[in-house]
Amino acid sequence: MAVPGRWALLVILIGFVAIAITVVAMRPPARPSRLPVVRDEPATGLDPGRLTLPNRATSVKFAVIGDSGRGTPPQHEIAAQMLAYRRQFKYPFVLMLGDNIYEGPASPEDYRRKFEEPYGALLNDGVKFYAVLGNHDDPRQVHYAPFHMQGNRYYSFVPPEDVITRLTTRVEFFALDSTNLDRGQIDWLDGRLAASRADWKVAFLHHPIYTSGRYRFSSRAFRLRLEPVFVRHHLDVGLAGHEHIYQRTTLIDGVQYFISGGAGSLRPGDGGPASFVARSFADDYHFLLIEIDGRELHFQAISRAGKTIDAGVLFKDSEAAEDAAEDAITPRDTAILR
Repeated sequence: MAVPGRWALLVILIGFVAIAITVVAMRPPARPSRLPVVRDEPATGLDPGRLTLPNRATSVKFAVIGDSGRGTPPQHEIAAQMLAYRRQFKYPFVLMLGDNIYEGPASPEDYRRKFEEPYGALLNDGVKFYAVLGNHDDPRQVHYAPFHMQGNRYYSFVPPEDVITRLTTRVEFFALDSTNLDRGQIDWLDGRLAASRADWKVAFLHHPIYTSGRYRFSSRAFRLRLEPVFVRHHLDVGLAGHEHIYQRTTLIDGVQYFISGGAGSLRPGDGGPASFVARSFADDYHFLLIEIDGRELHFQAISRAGKTIDAGVLFKDSEAAEDAAEDAITPRDTAILR
């Protein structure tokens, strides 16, 4: 058998290099070389009303609620806990993850009973609410001024913070209408994420793209359409409702996903184990608090009884995690609801 000459071997080598370059070029854009890191905080055994968030002066603070609008006692009880925690943790706005006003066409009485009454104290204190539509919502909610949608099914906004906070922590939120996820909306999201200069990019929508709950199979359709855009433009966090549970995933292609659909609805026992689930809770109603400061995003999920059901920190990269390890965060008491 003849041994290939030097030039023949060189041609073969060039061919292999060309194939390797082609394969690499076909891959989706990679996350930055320094990947995000999540650190869990102790949640069990904490007294009700105990704040695990650092509560820093120039951070972006907000609350998250989903599937809330029923006007029932549990919704009022969650709203009361939100108010109790706000006595120390002064979040200026709330994200609403859909199913804001059950069920269907909404009358003025519906808005009063299922939104204005439960959150009246927060509204009177100047807290703003930013909503997305859920599958049980009247599409005309986009014109309801307190939801700050300004007639749009999907939109983006920068938090209503002071100038110093905006300079130290750049955050942009992308509100999506997952009930009517058309091509125009996908193209808008692709362009807006690409143009964003924010350090933190947060999407919120009604339908989750990862869940181990009742809608785990239908979530794949949303994942197929949204995940490539999220990953391509380095989304940091995705917030969704629809499932009447709390759930946090592991990091998936650098994105941290949350489900918070228990501010007025509950499906006890839902949300089974899955390889991508880091924490799941379906024993009680809940809401979520988030604080973004520099290269850290802190989260705390809280039950109707004021107890912490999950807490932790998402770091932009391992260097940020190492820097934070030098400073231990000491939880502080809030004005506990009694």
